[in-house]
Amino acid sequence: MTADPAVSDADRRRLRWRARRGLLENDLLLGRFLDRYGAGLQVADVAALKQLLELPDNDLLDLLLSRKEPAPELDTIPLRELLARIRSA
Repeated sequence: MTADPAVSDADRRRLRWRARRGLLENDLLLGRFLDRYGAGLQVADVAALKQLLELPDNDLLDLLLSRKEPAPELDTIPLRELLARIRSA
């Protein structure tokens, strides 16, 4: 997978910084995902990840650990695909 030119290195660094969370578990899961897939993120991936990062830490962790499924307003194909990749990282 090649990186979309619209997602710059600076955007990727800002996204990694924003992914730092209050819960260590979230930090570990998101950090591992970004280590593995960060260089190949597409614009849709970044948009879905930004939606996830708006969630409170506990709600985010529940999604990342498959304890809950996305609320209807977040339940989109790009977000579900991103969650699957994060869960598998």
